[in-house]
Amino acid sequence: MKDIADGTPIITLEAVEKFYGTYHALRGISARIGQGKFFSLLGPSGCGKTTLLRAIAGFEGISAGRITLAGQDMNGVPPNRRPTNMVFQNYAIFPHLNVAQNVGFGLRKSVMRADKKAMAVDRALDMVGLGGYGPRAAHALSGGQRQRVALARALILKPRVLLLDEPLSALDRKLRAQMQTELRRLQRQVGITFVLVTHDQQEALIMSDRIAVMFNGRIAQLATPQELYRRPASRKVAAFIGMMNFLPADVRGHAGDGVRVEVAGLGTLTLGQEQCPTGITGPASIGLRPESLTLLFDGQRARRVVDGTVEEVTFYGETTCYDIRLDGAPGVVSVSMQNVPGQRVLARGNRATLAWDARAMVLFAQGHAPAPLPARRQPFFTR
Repeated sequence: MKDIADGTPIITLEAVEKFYGTYHALRGISARIGQGKFFSLLGPSGCGKTTLLRAIAGFEGISAGRITLAGQDMNGVPPNRRPTNMVFQNYAIFPHLNVAQNVGFGLRKSVMRADKKAMAVDRALDMVGLGGYGPRAAHALSGGQRQRVALARALILKPRVLLLDEPLSALDRKLRAQMQTELRRLQRQVGITFVLVTHDQQEALIMSDRIAVMFNGRIAQLATPQELYRRPASRKVAAFIGMMNFLPADVRGHAGDGVRVEVAGLGTLTLGQEQCPTGITGPASIGLRPESLTLLFDGQRARRVVDGTVEEVTFYGETTCYDIRLDGAPGVVSVSMQNVPGQRVLARGNRATLAWDARAMVLFAQGHAPAPLPARRQPFFTR
């Protein structure tokens, strides 16, 4: 079992399988999620992450395996008997109820006195920054306010685990960034386990203690955000998490505690064992993040350098991204440079000298030919 917990797990998944007819949606999912952690299920559409979330909630039965919540086997336990609550992608706000009535909806059958229910609603609204919004009509809320109401409605029932199914996907970019920070703050404040489903790599990296990257119904890697970004376990994970340059390489053998590698355009170098996640021999590829390459200007020097020609320049304000064809290497590499006062921006066709550091590289088994650079987009490693 892949252990992703830092202590006693609140959720344990053991060889979970899910079939829809002949379609195999979940394939032997095993993991543990620690109490009080912010955990994300990250992957492309159709990878099984929402199916897994709904199985934890009890909205989907599993075909085989076991799900344990707070030490109790959930086999046959309906959603309303599980120590979970869920915030859906569309928030499911009742338009005919005001904010207070929406938040207190889960308490309607409680034996709690009316004044105690009102106090609980007020506390939940204060928790999500909507104090005083109780009388407001649901249709008068913005997207961000609706999301907060959905959170307050889920939290008022004091679940052990809060399940979030892409709750920020409908928000605009600026509000989404704000809510990512607020959700993380809220999770730390209430101290319960959050499990988030998202296809947004930046969102997962910003908010999570641990991330499970999923492809085709399987967990490809479980790790902290830093481990996933710096030491992806496979080329597929590396390509999915942010932008990654790949250069053809060939493993020449071992040298002490390292691995000798010949890299196209960069020559022969030695990588540490921690940079070689799968014990590769023969043809391979090297992964290098765009921010790990540095343009040298006006006589700057570095221990390891390589020359090339600028093929594309994309200015983002905070950063400038260059596509550079290295001498002696196929394809181009992407380079991200922070824009600082006095630093010039190169133009297409300019010659460029790049500094690089072998410690930033990761070795991968050779799959297909080097992947083309992803479509240009605002790099998520800057904010």
